[in-house]
Amino acid sequence: MRIRTARFAAAAAVSGIMLWGQAQKKETRTQQRDLKFETLEETIDAPKAGKVAVPRSYALVVGVSQYPKLKRDQQLQFTERDADSVYSILISREGGNFRAENVRKLTGAKATLANIKDALENWLPSVTKEDDRVLVYFAGHGFVVGGKVYLAPGDFDPGNPTGTGYSTEALGTAFGSKIKGKWKVMLTDACHSGAAATDTDARVINGRLLDLNRSLFSLTASRDREQSFESPDWGGGHGIFTYYVVKGMEGEADESRDGIVTADELADYVQRNVRQATETRQNPTVGGSFDNNMLLAYIPTRASAGAPPPPKFGALIIEANMDAVEVFVDGKSHGVLKKGQKLQVPGLTPGIHQVKGVRMGYEPDGPREEMVFPGQDTTVTLKMLIPRRRPKAAVDKFDPAVEQYQKSRGPEDYRRAVNDFREILAIDPTYSQAALYLARAYRDLTEYEQAEKHFKKALEIDPDYVEARATYGAMLFDTGNTDEAIRQLVDVLSRDKNHAMSYYVLAQAYRLKEQYDQAIEIALQAVKLTPENAEAHFWLADGLRMKGAYAQAAAEYVQYLRLSHFDSSGLRKAGYYLIGFKGFLSKKRAGTTDVWREMRSMAYFGLCDCERKLNRYDEAIRYCQKALTFDQSDPYTHYVLALSYAHQARTTGDITMLPPARKHFAAMLNINPDLSESELAKKNIQSIDNFLRAQ
Repeated sequence: MRIRTARFAAAAAVSGIMLWGQAQKKETRTQQRDLKFETLEETIDAPKAGKVAVPRSYALVVGVSQYPKLKRDQQLQFTERDADSVYSILISREGGNFRAENVRKLTGAKATLANIKDALENWLPSVTKEDDRVLVYFAGHGFVVGGKVYLAPGDFDPGNPTGTGYSTEALGTAFGSKIKGKWKVMLTDACHSGAAATDTDARVINGRLLDLNRSLFSLTASRDREQSFESPDWGGGHGIFTYYVVKGMEGEADESRDGIVTADELADYVQRNVRQATETRQNPTVGGSFDNNMLLAYIPTRASAGAPPPPKFGALIIEANMDAVEVFVDGKSHGVLKKGQKLQVPGLTPGIHQVKGVRMGYEPDGPREEMVFPGQDTTVTLKMLIPRRRPKAAVDKFDPAVEQYQKSRGPEDYRRAVNDFREILAIDPTYSQAALYLARAYRDLTEYEQAEKHFKKALEIDPDYVEARATYGAMLFDTGNTDEAIRQLVDVLSRDKNHAMSYYVLAQAYRLKEQYDQAIEIALQAVKLTPENAEAHFWLADGLRMKGAYAQAAAEYVQYLRLSHFDSSGLRKAGYYLIGFKGFLSKKRAGTTDVWREMRSMAYFGLCDCERKLNRYDEAIRYCQKALTFDQSDPYTHYVLALSYAHQARTTGDITMLPPARKHFAAMLNINPDLSESELAKKNIQSIDNFLRAQ
């Protein structure tokens, strides 16, 4: 895989020469060396015969918990976690079916007024079309000032509410006249306890949110004079409104059992369950004029011809006998329990549900059938009693098999590893670690279908196996299934907030999706957790470069080069390996040297491009020349090097820079004459030739 993207200069007159460049080259993923490349998964966005057609969809998700300029008792606990849950269900194939690159999430320090305003008034209007579906979710504070309602971004200042809040008038204008789409959805949870000082404030806030624009589906957390509740009791910590929105979009609201959650179904489900759970103290409210059959979620696995369930719902109250027990209901994770803690799983349709508790190293409790009764709570106690015991024959084979796998150099070695781990699984089919290494061996053989099968097997045995899920997500990214990779890695981070590898693979995925702000944010977290990890610095640098922060990007490229500075003979000693790049290479794999060289080439290319944009052409030339010592065949490096020579000629008047500029434009054309920059290179060559003839 190769990601070689630059921001090229526009056409300009250069000392009598016409220097032609391009404002921005869109990145591509191309087959490179021994990497088997697979196209991106098919999207459900396109209508297909016999399948549900989900329109192209865009979303903005905002969650603000901490307000630096508000009082301590006005801070919120779970709104950012709510936003994370909404983001996950929106991009899920068993949920909203939004593409990850079409969902912008603003939480924490990113949820500023400027960013929210830019997303609503610039980004969404620029990308949406008349047949699209558009959703905006906001969880945080709302305030009333002078009779006007303002949503409170993270940098909200009560001393300047009109200047630091986002008014519902602006929100209504954006939805009504700027943002296009046939289905528009607004989900708001803006009247948390402490947000509205009086009943009047709550009434005004909710009333205004419900009447933003009559062409959209608006669902607010509570009605006038009410406030909304959040608690650790709901799924381990959520606002009750968002908890049921997510549950509903997971399929619980699908009363018709056709696999589709409509606006009507979601509204009915959320209203019914929030009222019941709060004993009618909180009543979500629907506003707007909208298509009742508006598709909000599509859950293919739940589609059936069965009769719709009874209209009432029940709940499971789940407890466990030890810490770190993950709870699954009907195959979906509902959080991790501690001993003595109770987990509420409300909003379940009456009837039999499958409940399972899992903990790494123990035999699972379940799946077992538990009956849910309408309007009642059913308590379930999960008991992890039996440590998982491995047959001695399987255990004796496992460590030597792993050691041999780590020493593998080529296909024959990986094929032996496949046989070793298959033998272990034949002895013990529940050996999740053996399933993981079998998946890795197949991955290294580029037999991705078999690899995926056994990654899924490892996760079926141990759903809380974070290492398996992270490795699987990285392989999905490398084989082109970027959306599913993002979902898996987001799942990893929901279980382990300190899983550094997932951060820097996610940084790559978001960078590939051109979501540079998220790529930078995620890469910064990776650098914070593992400051000596070279690749984290590389992807941070690449995101910064694409955002135009050239000086910062250059510093991060230098950090990458410093941290990865060793020759191929030192690979074994350093234990160097790349995760989430070029086939998710394992330690000391034979191809690692090639990847190491390619990464260094890309880092020097990035430095060259940054220095060129900073008008430091001598440095740019030096770095591009260094990049070519690692990879002479990269057309983009030749192109940027040629531009740097030409710019240096313009800046200094030194026409001796023109022949090497021409040479590298020609080299670029010789390597790949089909690039979009090829016509520009031809024009530059002609311009240089004309100038030199005139001289």
